[in-house]
Amino acid sequence: MENTKGLRESKKLRTRHQLAATALELFLERGFDAVSVADVAAAAEVSKPTLFRYFPSKEDLVLDRFADHQDEAARVVRDRAAGQTPVAAVRAHFLAALAERDPITGLCDHPNVLAFQRLLYGTASLESRLAHYAAREVELLAAVLEAEAVDPLSARLAAGYLVAARQELGRENFRRIEAGRSADEAHPAAVADAERAFALLSDGLDRALSGSRPGPVAGG
Repeated sequence: MENTKGLRESKKLRTRHQLAATALELFLERGFDAVSVADVAAAAEVSKPTLFRYFPSKEDLVLDRFADHQDEAARVVRDRAAGQTPVAAVRAHFLAALAERDPITGLCDHPNVLAFQRLLYGTASLESRLAHYAAREVELLAAVLEAEAVDPLSARLAAGYLVAARQELGRENFRRIEAGRSADEAHPAAVADAERAFALLSDGLDRALSGSRPGPVAGG
């Protein structure tokens, strides 16, 4: 029974990947707005209802890969070393990703990655839909901070700032690559920007997060 369930899930995952890959190929070839959901379904040899069972919107066909990163900041903060602050943990993770030229940082000059990023940042509806994924990332990170006894408002604000910093740093790195610099050439500036961004956050957020933990209840 478990084996059957596992095979069924594997088949669904393969279908999902096939749909996303087919859609991206069409979008890159013709442009996002020139390709309809029906075009993608036909190319993948599935019906439109089947496609929508896997992807709620046309934009999700492109952005689904961001779903794998939605809990990244939350995991980094939750699993950080003892004594390390949330901002320091996210900073260290981002710097390591820059060193690896991880596409999520924008510091990647692989032609396929650049083509994807041009599609993303050059299509208004994709940029708009990306906010949905960012909101989920903020929600997951805020939940981790709240679990550490941070008050809900401080947790949401801190999560929002950290997620926004990661995203804006990624956009700036893409701009550098798009302007003609290689990832290696752009790396020092990307590191400097990240250090400055997280230093600004650390000055306020780490102090606020440590100060927002409620003390013992009087008479408790």
